[in-house]
Amino acid sequence: MNVLVINCGSSSLKYQLIDSETEAVLAKGLCERIGIDGRLVYQKTGLDKEITEAAMPTHKQAIQMVLDAIVNPKTGALKSLAEVDAVGHRVVHGGEKFASSVVLTEEVLAQIEECNDLAPLHNPANLIGIRACQELMPNVPMVGVFDTAFHGTMPEDAYLYALPYELYEKDGIRKYGFHGTSHKYVSQTCAEVMGRDIKDLKIITCHLGNGASLCAVKNGVSVDTSMGFTPLAGIMMGTRSGDVDPSIIPYVMEQEGLNASEVVNALNKKSGLLGLSEKSSDMRDIIASVNEGDEQAKLAFNKYVRTITDYIAKYYVLLNGADVICFTAGVGENSIPVRKAVCENLKCLGIKIDDDKNNVMGEMAKISTDDSSSMVYVLPTDEELMIARDTLFFLHQNG
Repeated sequence: MNVLVINCGSSSLKYQLIDSETEAVLAKGLCERIGIDGRLVYQKTGLDKEITEAAMPTHKQAIQMVLDAIVNPKTGALKSLAEVDAVGHRVVHGGEKFASSVVLTEEVLAQIEECNDLAPLHNPANLIGIRACQELMPNVPMVGVFDTAFHGTMPEDAYLYALPYELYEKDGIRKYGFHGTSHKYVSQTCAEVMGRDIKDLKIITCHLGNGASLCAVKNGVSVDTSMGFTPLAGIMMGTRSGDVDPSIIPYVMEQEGLNASEVVNALNKKSGLLGLSEKSSDMRDIIASVNEGDEQAKLAFNKYVRTITDYIAKYYVLLNGADVICFTAGVGENSIPVRKAVCENLKCLGIKIDDDKNNVMGEMAKISTDDSSSMVYVLPTDEELMIARDTLFFLHQNG
C-alpha cells in the first residue's frame, strides 16, 4: 500500500511517498513559495534531486505538480496515480475533539475548522492542503494525523491551568501539547530497539529542534508535555522564550509602547537562543561562538541546557524514575555538546553517558554507560513514517 504523506504550511508543502509494507520512502520533496513564484523539489529514492521553478498560485497547483512528478515516466516512483492508495495529512491542532488520528470526512473537516482559532497559522493551511488533495484525488481515502492527539491522554491535573475554570469550559484554555507524532514515533521505536513492551516502560522523549518539547511517556501514553496552550510554552528554543512570567507581557507593553501581539511576536521570534546570544537561533552557531570564547553565547547555551534539565528532572519525578531518556530532532540528534551537558546536569540521578558512544550524529545509538540509572538513546525521528503508519491503521480500523 502506497501512502502519500502531506504536511501543508501557509506557503510551503512537504511530502513523502511511502510503501507502507516495507516502510521504504519511494520519493520525497517539498514545494516552496506557494502563492509567490513557486519551487518544486522532488527526489525519487536512489536518484538526484530535481528542482523545478514554476508558478504555484495555490496549493492545488502545488499538489498537482507533486502528483505529476510522482508519475513522471522518467523519474516517477509510480506508474499512475491509481497506485496511491491513501493520503495521510499532518494537522497541527485537534483541540479536545481528536485524541487519535481519524479518517477525514466532511464532519471531521468541519470540526478541524472549529480549531482554527487555536492554531491560526497552521490549521487553515492544513485544511487547504486536504481540500486540494480531495479535489485532485476524489476517490482516495484520507486520514488526518494531529500534532496534539498523542497528548490527549494527559490527566486533568496535567493539562489544566490554575485559572478560572470557566476559561477552560468556555474558551478551551488548557495545555494541548505539540510534536505528538514525533514523541509517539520515538517512544515506540525506542521500545522496539530495546526489545521491550512499551506498556512496561517509562520514557522521557526530548524533541529538540528549532521548536522543542519534552514528553513524559508512561506505559506508551503521554502523561505530560512541556508545550502548552500554544507551542510557545516549555523549554527555551531557537527563537521562542519558553516559559516566562505572564506579567512580563503587560509590563513590556507599557515600558516599550508595544501592543500584546507585538510582545507575543517578540517572545516567539526574537527570544530563545537568538534573544540571549544576540547572534543566532542555530545551536551550531552558538557552540561555535562558545568555542571562540563568546560569553553571551555561553550564557545562551547554559540557559538552554538548564531548561531541558529542569523538565527532565520534573518528569523523572512524575514517572517515579525513567527507564529511558531519548534525544531526537535536529539538535537532539546532532548536538553532541548539548546531550553531554544535559546528562552532566543529571548525574545526581545516576544518569551517565559514555563520551565515545555520544560521539554520534543523526543515527540511532545508545549513549549511556552500563551502570547508568536510565538508558540514554539518540533516536532520529520520522514523523512522516508515523503519519503513514497511522493512516494505514485507521483505514483498516474503519474497514
